[in-house]
Amino acid sequence: MSTLLIRNARSIVTMDGENRVIRNGDMYIEGQEIIAIGENLPYETADRVIDATHKIVYPGLINTHHHLYQTLTRNIPLAQDCSLFDWLLTLYEIWRHLEPEDVYLSAMTGLGELLKSGCTTSSDHFYVFPNGVSEYLIDEEIRAASELGIRFFPTRGSMSLGRSNGGLPPDEVTQTESVILRDTQRVIEKYHKADRFSMLRVGVAPCSPFSVSRDLLKESSALARSYGVRMHTHLAETMDEEQFCLERLGVRPLEYMEQTGWVGDDVWYAHGIWFNDSEIHKMGACGCGVAHCPSSNMKLSSGAIPIRKLLDAGVKVGLGVDGSASNDASNMLWDLRMAYLLHKHELQERGLTTNETLSIATRGSARVLGWESSIGSLEIGKAADLFMLDSRKLGFAGALFDDSALPLTVGATQADMTIVGGRVVVENGMLVGVDEEKLAFRTQLAADRLVNSASLRLGIDYRKYRRI
Repeated sequence: MSTLLIRNARSIVTMDGENRVIRNGDMYIEGQEIIAIGENLPYETADRVIDATHKIVYPGLINTHHHLYQTLTRNIPLAQDCSLFDWLLTLYEIWRHLEPEDVYLSAMTGLGELLKSGCTTSSDHFYVFPNGVSEYLIDEEIRAASELGIRFFPTRGSMSLGRSNGGLPPDEVTQTESVILRDTQRVIEKYHKADRFSMLRVGVAPCSPFSVSRDLLKESSALARSYGVRMHTHLAETMDEEQFCLERLGVRPLEYMEQTGWVGDDVWYAHGIWFNDSEIHKMGACGCGVAHCPSSNMKLSSGAIPIRKLLDAGVKVGLGVDGSASNDASNMLWDLRMAYLLHKHELQERGLTTNETLSIATRGSARVLGWESSIGSLEIGKAADLFMLDSRKLGFAGALFDDSALPLTVGATQADMTIVGGRVVVENGMLVGVDEEKLAFRTQLAADRLVNSASLRLGIDYRKYRRI
C-alpha cells in the first residue's frame, strides 16, 4: 500500500462538521485513506512527501451532473442563443453522428478539465445512442475515467420516446425499451462497485419526461432498486417541460415522477428550477436530491433554482457543470463562483454564503450521490480526494484573509495540484501522464467531423448561420 505525506500546507480547509481550517497543516495518507490530519504530524517517512508550503488544500469538488459527449459541441453558432427545446433540436442533428472514439475523446477532455479545476469525483448522464452505432458507448467514457484517475459515477441514460411517438428527440437517437433495459443491466453488473473507496459507481438515468415512456420509467426504477443503485433524470428544468407534462401527461413533472417510482432518497434530479413550494417540501421529506447547474441554467435562460427554499426544506443539493454545450466548459471552480454570485443577485441578503456554496460543491454533492461516508470533506477515514491552490499566485494578492472563501471571492479557475484517492493526477496545473496538446488536437478533429457531417446531411452550415 503506497503512502503519501503532505507537509506544511498554508492551510487545510477540511469542510468537516466543524468547518475546521488547519493552519500549517499536514496530512498522512495510506492507499486511498486519510490516516491523520493536523499540525506537526509524527510521520517521518512516506513513499512520497509533498511540500505544500504556501499551498491551500481543499476537499475535492464533486460534480453531480454532466453530459461529457457534449464537449465536442460547445460554442456551436446555431445553438448559442436558444432556449432548451430549440437548443436540443439543433444539437440532436450533430449528436446522431457520434462514434465510440468521439465519446472517448470527449470524456478525456471533459474529465481532464474537471480534474484541472479541482474536481475529484464526477457523475455523467449519457443518453445518446445513435442507431447503427455501438451500444457500448458508455464504456468509452468509463475507459477514459480509468485512464485519468478520476472517481466516476456514470449513469446509463436512455431515450425511447422519439418524434414519431410524440417525444422531442429524432427517432434515430432513441432505442427500444428492451435494448435499454438489457444494456443498463449489463453496465451495472460489469462496472458498479459499491465499496466505500470505489472508483466507479453506476446509476440508472432515463433522460427526461419528454424523451422516455411511462413504462420505461417504471421498469428503470424497478431495475435500479433491484440492484441497489441510484437513479437520476432531468426534472423541472424549464417551463416548456412543465407545459409538456401538463398537456401530454395531465400532471406536473414531480407528480409524474411519483407515479412512476422516481421519488425517494435514492433519486436525484438535474436542475430543479420550477418546483413549487409543496413539491419542495415533499422532496425534502422523502430525501430527493437536486444537481444545481448555474452556468447552464443562465446560458439557456432556464431560470434560477430556488436554492434557499430547497435548503431550508432539507432537500439535498449538489453542484453540477452540466454538459459543455450549455456551459462551454467543464470547470467546477468556475461554476462554484457562478453559484455564489447568482444567488447573491437573486436573493440579495438571503443569498448563499461562501461557506454554504463550498459546502454544496463538497458535502452536499457527496450526499446527493449517496457517497458522504467516503468523500466530501477532509477527515480521518475518508478518501484522500483534494486539490491545492498556490497562495503566491498574482491573482490572490491582496485576498489572503479567508482561505476557505478564496475560490469563490477571487475566482480561481485552475488547481495547481489535484489528488484522487491518494494519487496525484494533476501536478503544476497539468494532467499527469497525458499529452494535453495531442488530446486537444484529436478532440477538435472529432468535433469538426461531427459538425461537418451534420452540415452536409442537412444542408445547413452550423458554423455560419446559413444554408450551404
